[in-house]
Amino acid sequence: MNEAATEQADTISGEERSLLIVDDDRPFLVRLARAMEGRGFDVETAESVSEALAKVKIAAPAFAVVDMRLGDGNGLDVVSAIREKREDARAIILTGYGNIATAVTAVKLGAVDYLSKPADADDIYAALTRQLDEKAEPPENPMSADRVRWEHIQRVYEMCDRNVSETARRLNMHRRTLQRILAKRAPR
Repeated sequence: MNEAATEQADTISGEERSLLIVDDDRPFLVRLARAMEGRGFDVETAESVSEALAKVKIAAPAFAVVDMRLGDGNGLDVVSAIREKREDARAIILTGYGNIATAVTAVKLGAVDYLSKPADADDIYAALTRQLDEKAEPPENPMSADRVRWEHIQRVYEMCDRNVSETARRLNMHRRTLQRILAKRAPR
């Protein structure tokens, strides 16, 4: 952790340290929780929308990191519930299937930022602690065109409930071509 982050962690005081992390990817959830505890947060975790909503009902956190897609629903419901109970809460959305429409919706519901996975703890910490009038830094390593294409195909594939034929039809692509793309690893 750099010196500025250490100073920022020192300014987070008392009750304002509460952080709720909601993600159904257990290894990522555990790593992120550990990293954020090291940055001065009192971390609570949840692996589903229902578990997160139950924790918010008990005590709304000052900060939240919420995955967009969870097994039992949409992470935006968690952000909305947090903002209803605590207007000063700072929530960010993490997603592997981001698009402009969901980013706009997340911001309208009260999220302060919207990050694409994989996001590291430093990016998440910066988004949570950034002042409202501060601009986000442009990414050091933007996605390649091949990666953007792959992400789009994956998003449409998930929207079609992993139905290859329907995905191929929506993408105006031959089914076998799509199957070959889906069988390959994600480009960098």
